[in-house]
Amino acid sequence: MFILLFVIIKILGKKQLKSLTLYDYVLGITIGSIAADTIISLDTPLGDGIIALLIFGGIGFLSSMISYYNHSVEEIIDGEPLILFENNNFNYNNLENAKLSIAKVLEGCRLKGCFDINELDCAILEPSGDISILLKEKSQPLNSNDLKSNVKKNSHKQAQSYMIIMDGLLNDKELRKSKKSHKWLQSYLKEHHEKIKNIALLAIDKNDKVTMLLKK
Repeated sequence: MFILLFVIIKILGKKQLKSLTLYDYVLGITIGSIAADTIISLDTPLGDGIIALLIFGGIGFLSSMISYYNHSVEEIIDGEPLILFENNNFNYNNLENAKLSIAKVLEGCRLKGCFDINELDCAILEPSGDISILLKEKSQPLNSNDLKSNVKKNSHKQAQSYMIIMDGLLNDKELRKSKKSHKWLQSYLKEHHEKIKNIALLAIDKNDKVTMLLKK
């Protein structure tokens, strides 16, 4: 059972070892419970335990493959990022949906090094349950380029990015959030002689800076 459990986790990938989504958490507990029950209980035949492990391991592998090729399914299984704080205001609808209090959001910000709410530009709850933050321009730390060239930090302004294309698939929600149209996207792709299926990542931030990485 130990060997089989080890093999299943290897097949499912290291995703099971990092910060888990709710789906990964439930799947991991289920597989672990089946293995533990088979090992400890004298009433559970070894063959039944092996079959159950293979079934749930197969479900996990199949859902991972479907999610990889279909971002809509991935959002249903893993959930999508929720903006908790933006434009100097908390998003109370998202806070309610995530069942998070403002105190918990501030705790997550402090763990990321932001102790002053006035320095916070954006806070996002990731599907893994982790809170990502973006500091305001004046509060962002200097990078190596700033130190080498003595350029003022505001010339390297960071901003939230919208992932419009990932793994050759268009994300309409992110396109709408970026306030860009399909016409703009088609024009950009035509200008660079590229097709959506050939793009690994196309992102645009609030400064209209576009980043495009091609599949290799």
